[in-house]
Amino acid sequence: MRAAATVVVSALSLALVTGCGGDSGGSDAKALSSAELKKLIIADGDVDGHKVSNVEAKKLPSAKSAITGDEQCKPLVYVIGGLAPGDAATETRTVATEEKKPTDAASKSLEDLSEGDIEDALNESMSVNVTVVGLSSYDGGGAEEAFKSVSDAVEKCAGGFTAGEKSDEGKFTKVTAEKGAGAGDESVAFALTSDLEDGDSGQAHAEVVRHGNTVATYYTMNLGALMTGKDYTVPAAVVDAQGAKLK
Repeated sequence: MRAAATVVVSALSLALVTGCGGDSGGSDAKALSSAELKKLIIADGDVDGHKVSNVEAKKLPSAKSAITGDEQCKPLVYVIGGLAPGDAATETRTVATEEKKPTDAASKSLEDLSEGDIEDALNESMSVNVTVVGLSSYDGGGAEEAFKSVSDAVEKCAGGFTAGEKSDEGKFTKVTAEKGAGAGDESVAFALTSDLEDGDSGQAHAEVVRHGNTVATYYTMNLGALMTGKDYTVPAAVVDAQGAKLK
């Protein structure tokens, strides 16, 4: 779990490719400017049930040069940190955090809760999807090349890989292709498995979608779900909201 912790938790605490076959970036495609890209990334109010803020994103690694590990698997680590896969002309990122409604336990005093109630309430409070969203734009066929670097890595790194930030590396034990939203011109979704301190394993989930010469990346962690073993995925509401802004 150290690799995931290094890249993401510290800030917040062949590939199954689906495509429409559609637009390629094209050799004459021009990347969006930084200002244009920042207008297109999701903002607060764009995603139902989520708070969107770039404040947490500023705590993530700011450069790909800080990422270490297996070279062919680095594109997956870039997705984790909301960094652009490939050589992007411009990029930006933000974080979408699920907003949870208060539970019944939240309205009770501590004296009225059993030990089991307290543990359940703690797990429930941590069962929040936190999604790092990255947008990157490319000249020419750069977006297609960037997307391919990720889909190739899902296949080549299926047996696991080592990665981290500078001297603090950890092991992802498995990469598994998943069914994505099927949005954009082509998309790939995958799960990253890590060993947890208690001997169990946990998964985090990611998806990458190409929209013409712009690539959107999504990486979702849910600490409560990791602790309890519950299933979760990249929230469709986040992918749909971002996709709508790129149409």
